[in-house]
Amino acid sequence: MASLYDTLGVAKNASPDEIKKAYRKLARQLHPDHNPGDAEAEAKFKEVQTAYDVLSDPDKRKQYDAFGNGRPGGGGGPGGFNVDFGNIDFGDIGDLFGGIFGRGARGGPGTQRRPAAEKGADVEATVSLSFEDSLKGIQTQIPVELVTACSQCGGSGAELGTSPVICPECNGRGVKSESQGLFALSQPCPRCRGNGTVIEKPCPRCAGSGRERRTKRYSVRVPAGVKDGTRIRLAGKGEAGLRGGPAGDLYVVTRVGSSTLFERRGADDLEVEVPVTYAEATLGASIDVPSPYGDRLSVKVPPGSETGKLLRLKGHGAPRLKGSGRGDLIARLRVTVPKKLTKKQRGLLEEFARATQEEPRDEVFS
Repeated sequence: MASLYDTLGVAKNASPDEIKKAYRKLARQLHPDHNPGDAEAEAKFKEVQTAYDVLSDPDKRKQYDAFGNGRPGGGGGPGGFNVDFGNIDFGDIGDLFGGIFGRGARGGPGTQRRPAAEKGADVEATVSLSFEDSLKGIQTQIPVELVTACSQCGGSGAELGTSPVICPECNGRGVKSESQGLFALSQPCPRCRGNGTVIEKPCPRCAGSGRERRTKRYSVRVPAGVKDGTRIRLAGKGEAGLRGGPAGDLYVVTRVGSSTLFERRGADDLEVEVPVTYAEATLGASIDVPSPYGDRLSVKVPPGSETGKLLRLKGHGAPRLKGSGRGDLIARLRVTVPKKLTKKQRGLLEEFARATQEEPRDEVFS
């Protein structure tokens, strides 16, 4: 029989996050609400639920890893005994040893355990904004399709005026035990699916699931300084939890449009390419540089500047998401060469060429 790790499709050394992600994916695929009338999907859903109940709890997982090879006590040879632990509900160890000691391992007769409340799934949505808006921040509305608590029954799954009742088949325990010699093996109750309660009059809106899929609109404040791929967390705005658990979170991912002038560099810096004339680069000059905030800034070009030289204007970049202030604006110089010359310009350049003693190629190729 497949191990609990195989049931979830994870390795034996899988991390808690990997186990949780695998469970949520399978639970969404196999949930009876999404597979009405599919007995095979329902059976697999129960197996996945049982596997997660064990492997998500460090203590239960440790016990499963110790006994899950089918050889409690360390031996399967002479004098040993083999037990298939594939369908044991380790959530109630009292069921495992109840056949020997006649009581629950957690505090005497009648110890009961129902499936724990579970946090709802996280949801991701995107919001698109211009480069300019990313620098100043915006308040916007976004539509999100998600599973929420039923608006009619409030998540109970029962028709208004009624409520779930204790399952008569398992007496509210959520599990049924079957004696196997010295051991009692537990499985989720087939009547209540492990919930411990049943709904006699299902809510007509959600058919008893207590959940419904709908589109909600959330107001989101996008702070100044976001860049493409920034994630904004809205706690409790994700999908509804299971069995009274808290709702998941909504993560809003920003998609920032490009700018014709500026590029993001690192966390908070912006870069702009600034063309300068040959004379400005050679002699030095004070030039204007465009600012991402609409004004113009003055910067000094040192004499002898070349293409690619970077000039830093502190505090004129993007707003910092963490902390206060802004990053820097970096001006990258690009020396331009005139494509057409007047007769006078040509003459002056020829005179300059005769007067200069520089031989730049000798420095490179000698």
